[in-house]
Amino acid sequence: MAKTGEGVIEQIRVLLGVRRSAIKARVAVIRQIKSMLITAPEAIRSRWEGLNERCLVESLALTRPGPATGSVITATGHALRRLARRHQYLTVEITELEDELRILVGRAAPAMIARKGYGVITTATLLVTAGANPERLRSEASFAALCGASPIPASSGKTNRYRLNRGGDRQANWALHQIALVRLSNDERTRGYAARLRANGKSKKDVLRCLKRAIAREAFHLIVHPEPLPATEDLRDLRHQRGATLAQAAMSIGAEPTRLSELERGKRPNAELATAYRAWLTAA
Repeated sequence: MAKTGEGVIEQIRVLLGVRRSAIKARVAVIRQIKSMLITAPEAIRSRWEGLNERCLVESLALTRPGPATGSVITATGHALRRLARRHQYLTVEITELEDELRILVGRAAPAMIARKGYGVITTATLLVTAGANPERLRSEASFAALCGASPIPASSGKTNRYRLNRGGDRQANWALHQIALVRLSNDERTRGYAARLRANGKSKKDVLRCLKRAIAREAFHLIVHPEPLPATEDLRDLRHQRGATLAQAAMSIGAEPTRLSELERGKRPNAELATAYRAWLTAA
């Protein structure tokens, strides 16, 4: 069965494509700004050196260099201001696209976006790869192969090993890689698993390959056989009944107050955090 281009997944696909092109355009703009500053007149070059990217763009966008036809300095100033304002416009566009994608992803795969490590863009990318009819995928192994995360035998002589798969959907492979990196940085279970692999002689690349394969397995089941999310609409009332502030609750379970606020309002679901939060709120 072929992939279909219908429904919410198709909406995600077209918006994701626009965001991708906007990201590329914004990268091109900041590169052009920095290149132009290198060859700019000394007065301009010395004025803007040492600023980080955000401050540089904001400052250049507010300049008033005078008539562009006046001199090289004013022409360069105009060019830099236009580039900075283009960068700001693209940033606003990217933010708006991500907000729209968050709504669509929450509608299409609430169980996936609620898992640790799955962001809006990585989840959207995996959903587009699976398509609107993921039941056409016969197994989690076929989805892993589609994402380029299936192991490829690379044995030689007495050495038995596997290598990274360079095939499959490279955007989906990138999404798995990002999820793996996030989990390696803040998930104890993932760190423990990686430590066991390294203790068994696995290289860093092999560890990432194994992690991506495991995440592909998890993602397949989250897409094809999603589990219901834990309820969150009553968490705020439970906290009020307990007489606790967001700061107190966050400190007790090791989370950020803003993250708990988003969870209570249903803005950013997180199954693991919701379970831990409810357990603390209902503890005697």
